[in-house]
Amino acid sequence: MAWRRYPFESMWRDMEEMRSELENIVSQTYPTGGKLLLPGGVADRMLPAIRGVFRVDVREQGDEVIIVADLPGVGKEQVSLDLLNPRALEIACERKEETAESSEGYFLRERISGSLRRVVAMPTDVTDEGSTATFKNGVLEVHLKKVRAAAKPRILIE
Repeated sequence: MAWRRYPFESMWRDMEEMRSELENIVSQTYPTGGKLLLPGGVADRMLPAIRGVFRVDVREQGDEVIIVADLPGVGKEQVSLDLLNPRALEIACERKEETAESSEGYFLRERISGSLRRVVAMPTDVTDEGSTATFKNGVLEVHLKKVRAAAKPRILIE
């Protein structure tokens, strides 16, 4: 794959091509797609955690867009929200690692600590005015108000 210089949007296209090529290489090397040890789509469900992101649901309901994010092991004080533009909400948090005097005795250690950040695309323009957010039992729920479309000015023909 040749690296090319593109505007910002096409960078994601290049990354998607690279991901697709990597999947092809893995599927040719491992006929089962590398999922032999993790049946039933377990690998697909684990990818967000492996990548250091978290899962979200986005839905429209009436005059709101509702985002629900699972942030297990994170406290309310560790979460920050930022509306980057009318179509993008950034959710960021810091998951602290449990302090342990040594790492001896571990057979497997998968729980992720550190910074987690995700920019969530909105289906329509939203505003933070009148919006709310709640956090309970590791689940963040954000209600953002939709921006009403302004009536387009019409030009009358005489």
